[in-house]
Parts: sequence; structure tokens; C-alpha cells
Amino acid sequence: MADKRLKEALAAKQFIVAPGIFDMISARIADRMGFSALYATGYGTVASHLGIPDAGIATFTDMVGRMGRFAQGSATPVIADADTGYGGLLNVRHTVMGYEAAGIAAIQIEDQEVPKKCGHTPGRRVIPAEEMALKIEVAAEARKSDDFLIIARTDARTTLGLDEAIRRGKLYRQAGADIVFIESPETEDEMKRIGQEIDAPLLANNVDGGGRTPILSAEKLASFGYDIAIYPALGFLTVAAALERSYAHLKAKGVTHGLGDDVIYDFAKMNELLGFPEVWDFDRRWARPAEAAE
Repeated sequence: MADKRLKEALAAKQFIVAPGIFDMISARIADRMGFSALYATGYGTVASHLGIPDAGIATFTDMVGRMGRFAQGSATPVIADADTGYGGLLNVRHTVMGYEAAGIAAIQIEDQEVPKKCGHTPGRRVIPAEEMALKIEVAAEARKSDDFLIIARTDARTTLGLDEAIRRGKLYRQAGADIVFIESPETEDEMKRIGQEIDAPLLANNVDGGGRTPILSAEKLASFGYDIAIYPALGFLTVAAALERSYAHLKAKGVTHGLGDDVIYDFAKMNELLGFPEVWDFDRRWARPAEAAE
């Protein structure tokens, strides 16, 4: 069943900051930080799992197992990107059922054409708003528990303008979305207007490294009327920068000395993070007499 804590936090008007996770190392580290939710990014998960662009190539089958592993391996509620629901209405139904069964707390579905494109990238096209509203209705009906939240995302701002994006956000809310996500507003004034005109819990997408939307503090977003801020790219961009620096250092110098503790994670901490002490304790408890003496 879905983790009800995310719904409870929204009802209590707690602003939710959700860092992006993309593999189980990032999930385990973020899970220890005390966040109210984690955001399983489609871009980062597709990149880490398949090494390809987030351009509608990954399927439901590719993604549901990964998303479920994030949920099962974390004590924190997980919000999961599910692209367009991976197809039409029947696909959306199947996706919602699969993600909910996997333990996800909230699913994000967007109104792009298939194949979709990553948000904040050019060339995104959207389906008619009424078609997306039907997807949201199907999603709401398909879930077993109201604790499993439906996030409706519209990418209409970039190609059709803010007025249409806001209209769609309102329509998707009426169709049953628990949270509305207007992708890629381009100014603070646009974000203020979204907060003023849409009567629903709102999600802001903070894309580090060159997104289209201003990155604002949690306090400012809350003052604009937002309820959730996701940081999908923070994890994988940080890791990519550290790997590039580390590998370049090794190539240039033929040794890893000199990288510094701010780049290299302590090996003992990594063992502890992944649960090796429990494995070693198990081995000690079940060792045969000869092995225990070694």
C-alpha cells in the first residue's frame, strides 16, 4: 500500500522538499537525511539504468521495477515519474496499478505526446487537454487507496503559453489530480500567478544546471502557494561532476592520491551504507566452528 505520510504532510501544510534519486546509492544516502519525500527522477533513472536520453524510449517494464526498488529500499515516501503513463488509457490504468503495488507514494503523469521528451528541453508537444483529463480520471479510479497520490503535470507552458498551462492545471485538478505540476514557468511572476490561480497542492520543479525555471528557496515557493519542491537533477549532476573529476585525475596522474575527502566517499561509510555490517554479523553467527576460529 501507498505510504500515507506524504498525503498527511500535505494536509498539515508542511512544505515538502524532495531531492532527486536515480539509483540505490543516491536513494540510500537521501533516505538518511530526514526529507519528507524522495523524488525518483525519470531522466536520472533512465540514464543510470539504460544510459540513454529520457526521450520516451524507456518502457513501463523498464521503470516499474526500478521505482519499486527505490520504495522498498527507502524508509521515506517516494514520488515517482511515470512519463505519460506509457501510452493510452489502458496503459495508464496498468501503470497506476503497478506503481501503487510497488510501494510508490505518488505518481507523476504528464500531458505530452508519445514519445515524450524530458522537461526543460525543446520540442515538447502536448495532447489535447481533454485527453489528459481522461487519463487523470482513469488514474484516480485505478488506484486502490486514496493515500496513493496522482500528480498531473502539464508541459503546455513552453509551446502554448501560461494561460493554457493554467487552464489545464485547473482541468486536471477537476478530473481528480491530487497535486498539479505546471512544468517550466519562466519567471517568478509566472510562478506567483500559478499559485494565485490554481486551487490545489502545487509542485515546483527546480532543475539545477540550466533549467528554464528560476530556482527559488523553499520559503519563497511556499509564500507563492507551492507545497512541494523537487530537485530531480541535483543527485546525478553532482555524481557526474565528481566522477569526471576523479577519472580525469587518475588518467592524468596515474594515481588517486590528492583527490581529497570532498570527492572520495569513505569506503567504511559505503560499507555501512549498503548494510555490510549486518552481513558480517550474520556470517559470524552462522559460521561453522572451524570458520569462527579463523
